[in-house]
Amino acid sequence: MDRTDSELLETIAGLHDIPEGSFNIRKNGKLMARNSTSDIEIVPKKDKDGIDIIVKAGVVNKSVHIPVLLTVGDFKETVYNDFFIGKGADVTIIAGCGIHNDACGDAEHDGVHTFHLEKGAKVKYIERHYASGDGTGKKSFDPVTKIYCKENSCFVMESTQLGGVTSTVRKTYATLGKNAQLIVKEKILTDNDESAVTDFKVYLNGENSRADIVSRSVAKGSSVQKFGSDLVGKNECFGHVECDGILLGKARIVSTPKIDAVSPEASLVHEAAVGKIAGEQLMKLMSLGLTEQEAEDAVIKGFLN
Repeated sequence: MDRTDSELLETIAGLHDIPEGSFNIRKNGKLMARNSTSDIEIVPKKDKDGIDIIVKAGVVNKSVHIPVLLTVGDFKETVYNDFFIGKGADVTIIAGCGIHNDACGDAEHDGVHTFHLEKGAKVKYIERHYASGDGTGKKSFDPVTKIYCKENSCFVMESTQLGGVTSTVRKTYATLGKNAQLIVKEKILTDNDESAVTDFKVYLNGENSRADIVSRSVAKGSSVQKFGSDLVGKNECFGHVECDGILLGKARIVSTPKIDAVSPEASLVHEAAVGKIAGEQLMKLMSLGLTEQEAEDAVIKGFLN
């Protein structure tokens, strides 16, 4: 790995070197490194780009890293990864993609990730997107996440996009069975002419299923963000979506909620708040010796944390 590879890996996956355990590292459309264990097997697909990640039943306190790096321009790829999480397993999956583009051609990575959780399984899925480079070419991501949760399973998703991404369209679909849970924490920062679109569609099919989706975003410059959510309650269930955004400069944030209580026992809630940083917040911090820019940065950091 060169210095750029190392910096990208650290940013998107918290890695300083090749990790232990199961992992799959991809760079510029090719395999960089892979390892399977007796608990978590990684198998390349034969019909298209991508892998199957198979977690055996009962496996707990294990993790798998599957980062992707792009360091060239004029390159686009779509990768299909399927995750099969065995009954009662409890694992952490660290994904994400880092792009460094110094070229005039566009660089784009689209990952289609499909999760199949058996009864009682739990997944913590950490997805980070980051881009850098001084080229005029775009740096784009269009990830799709599909989640199928069986009875008593739980899927926790932490999605982060905090810099340099020209455009992204992020789609998440989930179907929840009896007593299944979906918990999502999303953080997005855009600047300049960047754009970010987030779209959630969640089917609460099972009795006592639950979804809690919280999105926090900051739009700066002339960037545009669009947040959409669609909760469908088909049983006695609870669904909550919260979208909070801070606007700076000439940026825009559009939030479009949709809730559909198919069952009269469904309880669905959507909250949205978009606005500028309160002047009294900045004044208080500036009275402590911070400049206006430092005060603004402190508010944003605290908000996104």
